[in-house]
Amino acid sequence: MNAENTSAITIKSLTKTYGKNRGIEDVSFEVQRGEIFGFLGPNGAGKSTTIRCLLGLIRPTGGSAEILGCDIVKGHRDIMKRIGYMPSETQFYPSMKVSEVIRFAADVRGVDCREEAAKLCERLKVDTKKRIEELSLGNRKKVGIVCAMQHRPELFIFDEPTSGLDPLIQAEFFELVREYNAQGATCFLSSHVLSEIRKYCGKAAIIREGRLIACDTIDHLAHTGAKFIRAEGVRDLRLDGMSKVVQTDGGMEFVYSGSMNDLLKALSAHDVQDLSIEEPSLEDVFMQYYD
Repeated sequence: MNAENTSAITIKSLTKTYGKNRGIEDVSFEVQRGEIFGFLGPNGAGKSTTIRCLLGLIRPTGGSAEILGCDIVKGHRDIMKRIGYMPSETQFYPSMKVSEVIRFAADVRGVDCREEAAKLCERLKVDTKKRIEELSLGNRKKVGIVCAMQHRPELFIFDEPTSGLDPLIQAEFFELVREYNAQGATCFLSSHVLSEIRKYCGKAAIIREGRLIACDTIDHLAHTGAKFIRAEGVRDLRLDGMSKVVQTDGGMEFVYSGSMNDLLKALSAHDVQDLSIEEPSLEDVFMQYYD
């Protein structure tokens, strides 16, 4: 099978500049059909800019991309029929009722989604009788999820989908993602929440300051060779490869990715009372990519 048949998203050297302001530069990665793929980075890293380029909401300055085998510029209309998109900030007509918004989103696509929409509203505890202007941020977010999922698209694109949701609804949202994925749908999930990517995604791309810095399976991304060091009796140690440094009452704690021989040599100049070397948490590993 060729890449067109197996890839849900293919991005090649995608670039978007805003004059002197940073957008994204030379971003390239691929999402296979059937994956739950994470797009990870701190706020302002370029996640939303990448997604808006993919969806044709803004035109890229350079590079190219395909979604479901269609060029994002030439095949824009076909792409929009086959995906479900939820932006980081959901905006609806404030005077409309929730039921009207959900029905309107289905009518635009020309699809009868009443059965699926009812199931989603029940699972996510959406009050369809209220008007949009009466809803909290989290409840507006739930309406956005229903609108993105109700037509059962081939590809979901979610931009920071869980911000504003309470923990129970977050868990229900990801359970829905898993169910649709088990039925063949692909999910592209943009987030700055490390625990979400770790728990639900098989692969992830990491973006920082507009540039892609890593793309691999979660297992491979987690194995950087870094160690978590706790050194009692040590103060003010400075060494290349140290990050997440914390001065404790009894010494220091830090993540270290340099030479172990260099570390032991540097420690020998201190009155080390106790030393432990452990595998770092996944959060600490991923923060190294950010740093």
